[in-house]
Amino acid sequence: MPGPSDRVPSATLGPMSGHPVLELLLGDVVRLRRRHPCGGETWLVDRLGADIGLRCEACGRHVMIERPALERRVAGFVRRGDPTLSAAVAPRRP
Repeated sequence: MPGPSDRVPSATLGPMSGHPVLELLLGDVVRLRRRHPCGGETWLVDRLGADIGLRCEACGRHVMIERPALERRVAGFVRRGDPTLSAAVAPRRP
């Protein structure tokens, strides 16, 4: 009987990339490759999921960005958030 690891990848989705997923935590402060139009360069991660919520630390503007796009745009971490806070709000898996 075939198991879950024996499944053939979906023809519609294509192959998965070989790089690991960027680990983001609530409260992380990241620097992106380009500055915000207000001149701010640091963003606070305030929502996790398929889309990531970011808040500009200079002007307070809130944006939602898809996880793959954010992973391409992150230049580095300014400071890391609290892992226990992220674990507390993470959805429970059956």
